[in-house]
Amino acid sequence: MTNTLYDALFAPHATNDELFLTLDDGTQVCYARFVARIGQLAHVLRDAGVNPGDRVVVQAPKLMDTIALYGAAIQTGAVYLPLNTAYTQTELRYFISDATPALVVCDAQNEQAISAICDGAAQVLTLSADGTGSLSTRADTRDTGFDTVARRPDDLAALLYTSGTTGRSKGAMLSHKNLLSNAASLTDLWQITDQDRLIHALPIFHTHGLFVAMNTALLAGAQVRFMAGFDLDTIVRELPSSTLMMGVPTFYTRLLGDPRLDADLVKPMRLFISGSAPLLAETHTDFEARTGHRILERYGMTETNMITSNPYDGARVAGTVGYALPGTEIEITDAGTPVPPGEIGMIEVRGDNVFQGYWNMPEKTAEELRDTGFFITGDLGIKSEDGRISIVGRQKDLIISGGYNIYPKEIEDVINDVDGVLESAVFGVPHPDFGESVMAVIVLENIELAPEQIAAQVEPELARFKHPRQYIIADALPRNTMGKVQKNVLREVHAETGAH
Repeated sequence: MTNTLYDALFAPHATNDELFLTLDDGTQVCYARFVARIGQLAHVLRDAGVNPGDRVVVQAPKLMDTIALYGAAIQTGAVYLPLNTAYTQTELRYFISDATPALVVCDAQNEQAISAICDGAAQVLTLSADGTGSLSTRADTRDTGFDTVARRPDDLAALLYTSGTTGRSKGAMLSHKNLLSNAASLTDLWQITDQDRLIHALPIFHTHGLFVAMNTALLAGAQVRFMAGFDLDTIVRELPSSTLMMGVPTFYTRLLGDPRLDADLVKPMRLFISGSAPLLAETHTDFEARTGHRILERYGMTETNMITSNPYDGARVAGTVGYALPGTEIEITDAGTPVPPGEIGMIEVRGDNVFQGYWNMPEKTAEELRDTGFFITGDLGIKSEDGRISIVGRQKDLIISGGYNIYPKEIEDVINDVDGVLESAVFGVPHPDFGESVMAVIVLENIELAPEQIAAQVEPELARFKHPRQYIIADALPRNTMGKVQKNVLREVHAETGAH
């Protein structure tokens, strides 16, 4: 029996004694040991009642066992659902009730709160940074061999929640074929091999850190310097012994702020990749001047994995996201009709990388996924005569800050619940470090209310990355003749605010 993703990413390493992970404490883990750990965790999942197709929700620290848990979910035929570690209990309650998981794995310090949310509907196990969590301790005594559950290419492998501009977050259903096809395309295009050593400082609850970085490393048999998070001093120490780094623009702006960054420091490095948010042309230019390396920018979404990439060999043009990946089709359209090269339109994409639809949302799936297989991304772009794609904006009001998707309506709903607030408008403005920062303009009822008072009530309800950077009190929101709030006007008026 075959399991599409497990057989490609994990099974080939069962007897591979080459180094896979180097952890922050200096621990080194070979591939064979990692695969053995996956088998131990798979037994724990089965004991916990996880069956093929069941969802396994994970909101846990970035640990070796967290990555091994991803492999174990795949090996048992389950659907892996990682969640941002910054999500609040209010946010978690929605994800857990919507996904109806069989198992939730969380940080040990959050066990009581998560158990209350699950209320017996799902088993709760824990992961701790010191290895004492219940998931890890149960796995320690289990066999390393596990009979892999058969899964076909179109069976679900992961469920990732993505943000829109209206309504609740949507669960993007990703199949074994979706994930494997994208990993194979990227590994080939970026020429990743078992001679590479990847600096991994990204979160692993996100497409970038989990599927782009880890899946390509696993497919190629590369080494990974697995960091708990971005730490400038550690990155600087690791660059001379590494060949590859994947990051968000923030990583590169912070490196540029360190005088130690120069061509000698990065001499062994083969490739720097940036994604999850737009890379400023200034960052691109400054990085090349300091290091001699042109950062390779690519473009993707939760629903599609990666769609485009600047070339490995060839011009990496600042301000563009390159060409469609092999096997991926891109159309720039106006109401579904392709527009000529050089004209702005909606980016639509079709290929094996495109998701299966939204969990429990057939109507939303039908709106955004055409019968022809093309997915309507919501991003506006231009295709050059030779096929190079440039992103010029988003049709939706989605904010991308530090690589995280943020939708304004969720924040507006919380702000509008504050006594004394009449209405609000949340939008993104350019930020040199995070790509965009969140701003809120608020109209009050006949009451005196300071921004600090509003923030005190709003921020406990939202993950930190969603907090408005500034709350601005206004007499009224700008509207067009149809009464719609003109967020484009707000963005223009406050465009300079985010940089300060």
